[in-house]
Amino acid sequence: MVIIHTWLFPLMWLGYLAYWWATSTDVRATDQKELAGSRIIRLAAILGAIALLWLPAVPIPILRDRCLPPSDYWFWIGAGITATGFAFGIWARHHLGSNWSQAVTIKQGHELITSGPYRFVRHPIYSGLLAAFLGCAVARGEWRGLVAVGLVFAVLWRKLKLEEQWLASHFGEQYENYAGRVSALLPHLL
Repeated sequence: MVIIHTWLFPLMWLGYLAYWWATSTDVRATDQKELAGSRIIRLAAILGAIALLWLPAVPIPILRDRCLPPSDYWFWIGAGITATGFAFGIWARHHLGSNWSQAVTIKQGHELITSGPYRFVRHPIYSGLLAAFLGCAVARGEWRGLVAVGLVFAVLWRKLKLEEQWLASHFGEQYENYAGRVSALLPHLL
């Protein structure tokens, strides 16, 4: 069991990142792209969240306190949430096709995708990523995991808001109608 507890989450993350890397070149040319400083801040925050989750110890004692009892039950619940989040994000990435980009962009010939996972939430890749971080936090069972999820939520919410401004500007009423009927991250909630 110790081997599974040590390697399951890193292997899931590596698989997820390998998929992203393998599909990152099949994208349309960009017409408009967010500033590099914005992308760097987001990357730093996400790396900080990863460090909170995976460093053996953190310097703030309260963050090492448990919010869930140590048990295999919570480990496997967390693993299931993480795997589901990754699967949802990969489905969304696959469905988005050549419209995808790492940064907030408007592509040449940009299409508004509203089918597949995009019929449930407007930002399913972000929803999947948040679920993956939440699953890792549940498996860890310490307060630092919840802080990491909050940090990732904050940076993705900021990115989401910028992306929505650009999409609304580019697609106009079509995007406004879509946003009026489909939630951003959690169906019927958020």
